[in-house]
Amino acid sequence: MHIFITPAVLTVCQKCKAKVRPHTICGHCGYYKGREVINILGELTKKERKIKEKEMKKVEKEQTKESAMSMEEMSKK
Repeated sequence: MHIFITPAVLTVCQKCKAKVRPHTICGHCGYYKGREVINILGELTKKERKIKEKEMKKVEKEQTKESAMSMEEMSKK
């Protein structure tokens, strides 16, 4: 059979590190190539907005922890 299904190719969002299809806006944060295209928080209700903001802050904290390593941590790796 020459007809087969190939798995979808996914890339990583530069802002939130979520997996998205190439050349599309991230559905999680609304950014495309480092620019905000869709205001995701503006479309949510007040309760959903608070939950989403907490998630985004948590992801940002994890990213800063990974990028900010002390000299001791660098020497261990």
